[in-house]
Amino acid sequence: MTILHDIDPIAIPLPFWPHGIHWYGIMYLLGFGVAWWLGTRRVRAGRLPGVNEEGFGDLLFYAMLGVVLGGRIGYVLFYAFGDFLAHPIFLFKINEGGMSFHGGLIGVMVAVAWWSWRRGLHVFDTMDFIAPLVPPGLGFGRLGNFIGGELYGKLTGGNWGVIFPHSDLGPYTHLPMEKLRELHASGALDAYARHPSQLYQALLEGLTMFVVVFFYSRKPRPRYAVSGMFALLYGVFRFLVEFVRVPDEQLGYLAFGWLTMGQVLSLPLIALGLFFFWLSRRAPTLVPVVAGATQVATDQ
Repeated sequence: MTILHDIDPIAIPLPFWPHGIHWYGIMYLLGFGVAWWLGTRRVRAGRLPGVNEEGFGDLLFYAMLGVVLGGRIGYVLFYAFGDFLAHPIFLFKINEGGMSFHGGLIGVMVAVAWWSWRRGLHVFDTMDFIAPLVPPGLGFGRLGNFIGGELYGKLTGGNWGVIFPHSDLGPYTHLPMEKLRELHASGALDAYARHPSQLYQALLEGLTMFVVVFFYSRKPRPRYAVSGMFALLYGVFRFLVEFVRVPDEQLGYLAFGWLTMGQVLSLPLIALGLFFFWLSRRAPTLVPVVAGATQVATDQ
């Protein structure tokens, strides 16, 4: 069974703003909202001793800046550096799209390091604290990609998948949606059905990662372990999904007829995750402490 992607990316049209409010922006807000809700509960449970809800609010604010700034800068450096060299103003054209998870992750790590330094906390105690808060945002972001009909997958080669109007539809490319609906009903577009790779990523990077990392972190773990689980899972999931995802048009495949930039950037995360697990073997465990109690760290 094939499905014609027929979703308006604008959730709320605004008469005074031609672009309106996009679903993608709403997905970002949902991701940050869930992170705030989960993080507040974890703070109240003493999962980051010495930090109250106000302090967590500051952390989340800086993390949001890290996501946006790092995500955009990372996209420009990793995927569109030539465009940036030709037109440096391209860096600020966020309305044209282009965000990188790996750049956003670096941005968050910089923000967390700065916040932790100011608070006198070990940066990886903070990283372990926020790691379970990130997957819901990744999942919502991939849903936003699907709604926007971007970052779609390869052709399925069968009679199933999603037909994305902005993809290569052969002689039917650039036809109005009304005509595409007629062609889809007749079965003429079935050969152009693609993997909904955005939904695969929402399931793996969002739901699956959240369930694993959140429940893994419910029991006090040695420092680095939760961050290691996050990095390892994301790196593996992203590497695998890239096999059915169309590579960025401006880059294509980097080697072997299948290696993508997303896979290249995911390999260091896999290595980093394994390295963090190795470090955690001799690292102390931060024990949850309720307000007014004393912070405890036990050696493993």
